[in-house]
Amino acid sequence: MKGGKPPGWFVDLSLVGIALIWGATFVLVKRALADVSTLLFLTLRFLAATAALVFVFRKQFASADLARSLRGGALAGVFLFSGYVLQTFGLKYTSASKTGFITGLYIPLVPLVGGLVYKKMPQWAELAGVATAFTGLALMTIERDILDIGFGDLLVAGCAVAYAFHIVILGRFAGTANAGLLVVAQIATAAVLSSATFWWAEPVQVKWSASVWIALAVTSLLATALAFSVQTWAQRWSSPTRTALIFSMEPVFAWATSYLVAGEVLSRRGVGGAVLILAGILLVELKPRRISGQQLET
Repeated sequence: MKGGKPPGWFVDLSLVGIALIWGATFVLVKRALADVSTLLFLTLRFLAATAALVFVFRKQFASADLARSLRGGALAGVFLFSGYVLQTFGLKYTSASKTGFITGLYIPLVPLVGGLVYKKMPQWAELAGVATAFTGLALMTIERDILDIGFGDLLVAGCAVAYAFHIVILGRFAGTANAGLLVVAQIATAAVLSSATFWWAEPVQVKWSASVWIALAVTSLLATALAFSVQTWAQRWSSPTRTALIFSMEPVFAWATSYLVAGEVLSRRGVGGAVLILAGILLVELKPRRISGQQLET
């Protein structure tokens, strides 16, 4: 978490790695949720991740930045948990493909929210890259009934807003707070909130199958503890908009994993969408980078 400024390519590659982990774990989580209720799974996932993070960053609690780090992490954790819950319950009332598309609204929302927070809009290359990648996301996930807005769609739209604020808030605090404490606080907050809701928000069920144990181990240690630690560190050097743009690769990795594990074939439209997502990222990556204040711009 410490050290000088890393190379820009290394920061971006770290964020790509997070998108890879999140996309690759989709199949594991989907299988596990057949044997465990969703909020209980999230509770166990966040609790296990919190325990691991507290152990790793236990020496950081003597930091002079303790109050600011915990405050920023708690705020980020509220939006992180809100995004997970809204998306989970939204899935009950709308299709998975629509959920994927509407959740992706956080990509164009991040520069808008970031513009309000930083009082400075991203450069044209970032905006063009976001628009291109979001178009690709639409091609990969959109359905004919996308304009048929229902209750579930509104819940998932709220999830997109929550994810956008989570990324922007991390960008706001990552440059000045203790990165270790920041990630501990946000995951611990999500663990507390999920613990307070799983037992009444939905029927609790669990069958301790191998798929549940494997999914919990992978998602808590890799997709939560490691992924959010890396994201928090990377956002010290990457703008919220750039982070959201790179995260748009998650559905590409999710499809690649589904293809390797289950033989799922992507349609021509889906392939076109994946190409546009990569093109949007390249549009930003090929633009020279420069540091302005606490925010990295292209």
